Amino acid sequence: MEKRVIDIRGLCSQAMRRYGIYLILLLIVAAGSVMSPVFLTAKNIMSVGRQVSVTGILAFAETILIIGGNVDLSLGSQVALSGMISINTYLATGSAAAAFASAVAVCVGCSLFNAFAITKLQMPGFVATMSMDFIARGAVYVYCKGTPIYQVGDYGKISSTYLFGVVPLPVVFLMGVAVLAAVVLRQTCLGRNIYAVGGNAEAAFASGISVSRTKFQAFAISGLFTGVAAVIQMARLNTGMPDTANGYHGDAIAAAVIGGASFTGGTGTAAGTLVGAFVVGFISNILNLKGVSIYVQQIIKGILIIIAVSVDIAGKNRKIRQVARGKKGPAQAQQGPA
Repeated sequence: MEKRVIDIRGLCSQAMRRYGIYLILLLIVAAGSVMSPVFLTAKNIMSVGRQVSVTGILAFAETILIIGGNVDLSLGSQVALSGMISINTYLATGSAAAAFASAVAVCVGCSLFNAFAITKLQMPGFVATMSMDFIARGAVYVYCKGTPIYQVGDYGKISSTYLFGVVPLPVVFLMGVAVLAAVVLRQTCLGRNIYAVGGNAEAAFASGISVSRTKFQAFAISGLFTGVAAVIQMARLNTGMPDTANGYHGDAIAAAVIGGASFTGGTGTAAGTLVGAFVVGFISNILNLKGVSIYVQQIIKGILIIIAVSVDIAGKNRKIRQVARGKKGPAQAQQGPA
C-alpha cells in the first residue's frame, strides 16, 4: 500500500504565504489597541480609512502594474498635476463628474506615455516612470505658477460626504476600486493576460498574447485609478497644493508588496493589496498616536518593503529548490545504484 507523506513544513509555509498578511493585520490591530486607548475608537478608524483611501487606491494602480512585471514611480506627481487640473475644471464647470473626468484623462495620458516609452522605445520601466515623475511634477508648478489654489468652492465635499451618514465617501471609492481591481484581475481575459505577461512574457507571447497591448491596457487601468485618487487627495486637503502626494508611490508600492505582489511579476491579489494598504495605514496611525517623527516613519516603511521583498524572494528560491529536488529524485531512481 502506497504511503502518503505529508509535508507539514511545506503546508505551513504555503498557509503563511496565503493568509499571513491577514494575521499580521490582526496583530497590528491588537498591538494598536494595547498601545493607545484611542486606536479602536470609531473616529480614529474612520480617520485611518480616509488616510488609506488615497494610498490604497494608488496601491491598486501599482498592483496591476507589478503583477504585469512593471512599476510606476510617477504616481505621486500625476496626482498633483491631475488634481490641480481637476480643481480648476470643477471651478469652471461646477461638475464633480467633469473634475473626475479631467483628472482621469491626465493620468491615463501620463500612464500611456509610460507604456509607450517602455514598449516602443524599449526604456527600462524605472527610467521611463522616473522621467515622468520629473515631467509631471515640473508641469504642475508651471501650470499653477507654484501657487496653491485656496478657494476651491464645494470641491472638498467629495471627501467630507458620508454614505448613509456613517462611511466616508473616500472609503467608498477605495472599496469600489478594490472590487473593480479584483474583477479585472480574476474575472477578465485582460487580468489573465496581465498575470501571464508578468509571470513569463516570452511564454505569454508564444501563446498568442500581445505583450505590448497588455502593458498598454495595464497602464491605462493604473491611470484610471490614479485619477480617482487625485480627486480624493485634493478634496481631502480642500486646497490645491502643487507639492502634494510627494513620495506617495512609495507607500503604494509598500502596500502592494506587503499584500503579496511580487516584483518578479505574475503574483498578487486585490484582497492582499487592500489588506496591505491597511497594514501600512494602521502602522502609520499607531506611530502618529505615539508621536513618532514622520522621518522615522519613512525609515520603518522602507524596512517593511525590504522585509516583504526578502520574504518573497526566499519563498521563490525555496520553490525552485523543491522543484529541482523533485526532478532530481526520479532521475536518480531511474539510474539505480552504481
